Amino acid sequence: MVIHGMQKMTLVDFPGLVAAILFSGGCNFRCPFCQNAALVLHPDTEPRIPDEEIFGYLAKRRKMIEGVVLTGGEPTLQKDLLQYAERIRSLGFRTKLDTNGYRPDVLKEAVREGLFDYVAMDIKNSVPRYGATVGIEGFDPAPVLESIAFLLEGHVDFEFRTTVMAELHDDDSFRDIARLVEGAPRYFLQAYSDSGDIIDPVFSTPAQEDMERYLSILAPHVGQASIRDR
Repeated sequence: MVIHGMQKMTLVDFPGLVAAILFSGGCNFRCPFCQNAALVLHPDTEPRIPDEEIFGYLAKRRKMIEGVVLTGGEPTLQKDLLQYAERIRSLGFRTKLDTNGYRPDVLKEAVREGLFDYVAMDIKNSVPRYGATVGIEGFDPAPVLESIAFLLEGHVDFEFRTTVMAELHDDDSFRDIARLVEGAPRYFLQAYSDSGDIIDPVFSTPAQEDMERYLSILAPHVGQASIRDR
C-alpha cells in the first residue's frame, strides 16, 4: 500500500483499543466536505511513508499499541490492501478498515478472509441525495447498498457513521437512512467542521439541537446511536 500519513496513537478511532492510523491516498468519491482534500485530489504530491518506517514503528510499540486503522482516502482502492492487512496482523495487531463502501467485492473478500476485526463504513446520506453528497453526478448507489446489506448480515463487528452538514442533511435524510441500516449494532453522527483542508469549504456545522433530533430518529433502529466528536 501507498501510505501518506500516520497517526502514531489514538484512543478513539478503534473502539476499545489503543491504535495507530495509516492514511492511504486516492478516493473514488469527491465529497465536497472531505477533510483530507490533498489525499483525495492530489495523493501523488503528498509525501510517502516507507514501509520500513511504518513497520519498524509498529514492531517497537507492540506492548503499547493494540490495533491499526487503515483509512484514507479510500483504502479499498489499494490493490494490495489484503496483503498489507495480513502483514499487520502477523505482528499481532488487530485491524480496522474505514471505507465508503463502494467496493463491496473488496470488503467481502477482506472480511471473509478474516483480515479485519472491525469495519467503519460511512453512510453519506439518503439514497436520493447520495450523488450530491459524494460529489458525483449520476451516482449509482448500488455498490453502497450492497456493502450495507453485507455488513448487516453480521460477518464482522462494524459501525455506520455519517458526517452531518447543515446544508446537506435534514430529518428526511435520517428517516431514509434509518430504514437502510435497520438492526445495525451502532451508528455514530459527527458534525462537520472546517479542518482547513476541505475540497469545497462552503458548508456549515449543524446546530446541536438538529444533531440531537437526527440521533433520536436513528436510535430506535440501531443497537447504539451517539454523537461523536471529530
